[in-house]
Amino acid sequence: MTIAVTGATGQLGRLVIERLKEKGADAIALVRDPAKASGMGVPVRLADYDKPETLSPALEGVDTLLLISGSEIGQRARQHAAVIEAAKTAGVTRIVYTSLLNAPTSTLSLAEEHRATEALLADSGLSVTLLRNGWYTENYTGSVPPAVANGAFVGSAGEGRIASATRADFAAAAVEAVTGDGHEGKTYELAGDAAYTLADLAAEVSAQTDKDIPYVDMPAEEYAKALESIGLDAGMAGAIASFDVEAAKGALYSDDKTLSRLIGRPTTPLSDAVKAALA
Repeated sequence: MTIAVTGATGQLGRLVIERLKEKGADAIALVRDPAKASGMGVPVRLADYDKPETLSPALEGVDTLLLISGSEIGQRARQHAAVIEAAKTAGVTRIVYTSLLNAPTSTLSLAEEHRATEALLADSGLSVTLLRNGWYTENYTGSVPPAVANGAFVGSAGEGRIASATRADFAAAAVEAVTGDGHEGKTYELAGDAAYTLADLAAEVSAQTDKDIPYVDMPAEEYAKALESIGLDAGMAGAIASFDVEAAKGALYSDDKTLSRLIGRPTTPLSDAVKAALA
């Protein structure tokens, strides 16, 4: 069985490719820029979402496609539609798609594009597996070093509980879904085993650095301005602040333990993720 992975040079895609290699799977890396894929150790094919003519040739001979959702917010439904049509043309029989936790009801602004993609997949006639990924822990631990440097961890998530997991956890789930048995036609809600607040995260950072790093909760507008001050454009800053606002309402929480069952181990503890961020 030949497995192709979109976005293979991305942070999640690279982890998936490495795990597929470890399992001895017949994997193909689909990338927008082949120059960035040198040394991956698997065949590389050009597959540019914005150049549909590249997609069907890239998918020739592929049995299962892992469609890792694109990174361009606002463009993803269109881009995913092109990939799905190309997959049908090329004879792909199954697509595994990385969607969003509780996509049908999620209040995150990201959810609409995932709902649109899920609808396209449902109408595709292909065998589909939906991996509704929760939040990446790295979305927050990426802010740990600047928080230590500035003496505070800031955000707008209030006391919202976040059931995140690391990219490595989600990559392990994706590999199981594309290589394991019995996952065809399934939808999996995937979240970390243990939820935390941003105050909990700040406390863990404080403990590991032996410094007082408090969590400072801000109004969304103020948080967005703070993000702009460190170089984010206004649109992205506003989006990130809005994710925190929804997190405060529970949008990033789940007590579903499907992820750890799927990967056969507990999800990565927050303490380990913080340690990695501080390394």
